[in-house]
Amino acid sequence: MIKIKVVNTGGQKLPAYATPLSAGMDLRANLDTPIILRPMERRLIPTGLRIALPSGYEAQVRPRSGLALKHGITVLNSPGTVDADYRGELGVLLVNLSTQDFAIAPGERIAQMVIARHEQAEIEVVEQLDSTERGEGGYGHTGVK
Repeated sequence: MIKIKVVNTGGQKLPAYATPLSAGMDLRANLDTPIILRPMERRLIPTGLRIALPSGYEAQVRPRSGLALKHGITVLNSPGTVDADYRGELGVLLVNLSTQDFAIAPGERIAQMVIARHEQAEIEVVEQLDSTERGEGGYGHTGVK
């Protein structure tokens, strides 16, 4: 298990796994008072957290399934990527895709953060790619079944 250094300037609960086998840690809204997210409105919600990730890791900010299903609230740039060299406050870009206003309360769980390893790639320019069964089939060409 890796260790992640966290500065909590907001006083909300630290990110935590809800169950022993959870992949994501809950992120909370660092607000003094509730805010209303109107239909189709997007807003960067502060968390009060700054983190230091080890080299070779990223934090992915993802929607919470319950907020998405029950209220149409999702993370707009999902998954949002936090790079290992970023030291600013984590913000969650929420959007309300429903037809109803949604109130975000101080300390509310608004997203989840997944810590993942990643690789950096070296780009190599070639004249031709190897052929595959799929070939050059376009976006969604494999159908829905």
